[in-house]
Amino acid sequence: MIHPTAIIHPGAQIGADCRIGPYCIVGENVVLGNGCHLHSHVVLDGHTRLGTGNEIFPFASIGQKSQDLKWKGGVTRTEIGDHNTFREFVTVNAATGDGQETRIGSHNHFLAYSHVAHDCILGNHIIMSNCTMLAGHVQVDDHAVMSVSAVHQFCRVGRLSMIGGCSKVTQDVAPYMIVDGNPSETRTINKVGLERHGVSEEAQVALKQSYKILFRSGLSIPNAIQRIEQEVALLPEIKHLLDFVRSSERGITK
Repeated sequence: MIHPTAIIHPGAQIGADCRIGPYCIVGENVVLGNGCHLHSHVVLDGHTRLGTGNEIFPFASIGQKSQDLKWKGGVTRTEIGDHNTFREFVTVNAATGDGQETRIGSHNHFLAYSHVAHDCILGNHIIMSNCTMLAGHVQVDDHAVMSVSAVHQFCRVGRLSMIGGCSKVTQDVAPYMIVDGNPSETRTINKVGLERHGVSEEAQVALKQSYKILFRSGLSIPNAIQRIEQEVALLPEIKHLLDFVRSSERGITK
């Protein structure tokens, strides 16, 4: 199932049942897992490994050299899991430093023109809508949804959070929250996302309480955390939220 116009380096490793369409290019150090589908005009290069069942649409480019001007050569990698979708013109860059990697998990959807820069670490079940841009060293946790937005380098986007369209994100996005605007603000909890993923009503109420204390009370972060610990049931979701806030290096989008 390899089109005669595709160019595949003899050193590339192609798994069983892969389909590689017209004018695709697969580089020497690419490992393509079983059942992947490259539609046409796809470029896979660099030290790039994809798992099983990934689908890549025309003019996507994955594993090419970092755009970071600090790049000095060496072996940099791109590691991608299973059953991801990369739509038209998506770009995923390799890491910058020798021995480092850009890493993407499984069951993610990258819609047209979205970009994952060098050294990003992405989890699972993430949706990056059209034209969403991640700068270098961004971390995105499971089930995050981003829509036509830009995320500053070294930021972290929390689990089950949502970033609204045309948002500019320069600080960490707390888990379970909706962030929107330019500059971005945390608007409320991601109630629809929480319901869709089976988060209990009790946890949703606790998250709403925590949101009001953390983002609307005017308290400093340490004082807000202390008040949440005193007044809100410390369910697993609340503990995760507090751990995330405590560990934030760039500060939380408020």
